[in-house]
Amino acid sequence: MKGIVFLGDRKLALEEFPDPTPDSGEVVLEIKASGMCGTDLKYYRAPSGLGASNIGLKSSGGPVIAGHEPCGVVVAVGAGVSEKQAYVGMRVMQHHYRGCGCCTHCWSGWTQMCVEGADVYGATAHGAHAKYMKCPASSLVVLAEELSFSTGAAIACGTGTAWGGLQRLGLQGNHTVAIFGQGPVGLSATQLAAAMGARVIALDISNERLQKASELGAHILINVGQVESVIDEIREHTRGLGADVALEASGAQAARKQAIQCVRTWGKVCFVGEGGELSLDVSNDLLRKQVTLMGSWTFSIGGQLDCARFIVERGVDVDRIFTDRWRLEQADEAYRLCDKQTSGKGIFIL
Repeated sequence: MKGIVFLGDRKLALEEFPDPTPDSGEVVLEIKASGMCGTDLKYYRAPSGLGASNIGLKSSGGPVIAGHEPCGVVVAVGAGVSEKQAYVGMRVMQHHYRGCGCCTHCWSGWTQMCVEGADVYGATAHGAHAKYMKCPASSLVVLAEELSFSTGAAIACGTGTAWGGLQRLGLQGNHTVAIFGQGPVGLSATQLAAAMGARVIALDISNERLQKASELGAHILINVGQVESVIDEIREHTRGLGADVALEASGAQAARKQAIQCVRTWGKVCFVGEGGELSLDVSNDLLRKQVTLMGSWTFSIGGQLDCARFIVERGVDVDRIFTDRWRLEQADEAYRLCDKQTSGKGIFIL
């Protein structure tokens, strides 16, 4: 089979790999949809020699197949896998981490928090940008018949990450939430928050992405590059009080500071955007406003299932997030567009 490999310096290759066979406790998935994520760009943009193919599979020294938003069908089952866990023909998403399976975090479904360290599919273990993918049966999450494979791929990372952040915030229908960054995760947060009944203030520097946010349910749009004060704009729409809660999905230092400063007294702020640093006026921005600041790293296996159930029950059309659908053979063009970070979400359909 062929799989996409990041080489660094914004280069990639479609390389040949043997079809996988499952070991004990594992399954093989035939991938039907594999989403593209902003995290992939870290490996795509890395200097040559530091791409995913060079940080992953260190024991073998071989390249790593990219892609950590897997969705497909079980086509092979290894020894020791019960029919309750997986069976041939089962439609599934995959929780894209592998831990020791024995620590508290693994037992609670937070495999990425494993005390022994976790493998990340698409970075340190073969991912889903290929026809087949091998993974533990314990990492599978059933995909309801009502959901498309592309929706399942979105839930497997970007949409699931948005869900995890909103759950950390304890978002309620009477809340006004400011969502900074309308990339794939921010757009997912906008769509989910609107479906929860909250009033959404969507912020970005791209009018194209803001328009997409409006289509997904945002009530107020703010282009942060076209206003004198983001904080004043948000207060103007909240009777001078500020947002109840804020989710920061861009990873930009300025947006993080604005997310903290835009919430009202007793407000909550959650960061889901990766990387970077931040300097704060702790007394005025946090302590004297009784603001709660937290981080959220993706989601648990149970959280992934909860997100999928919510989407089914509320009839959320997650497929509307996708602006570009690609074949594996179009990988170079797909990631060049993704690298611009101006459109919505891309996905490979196999």
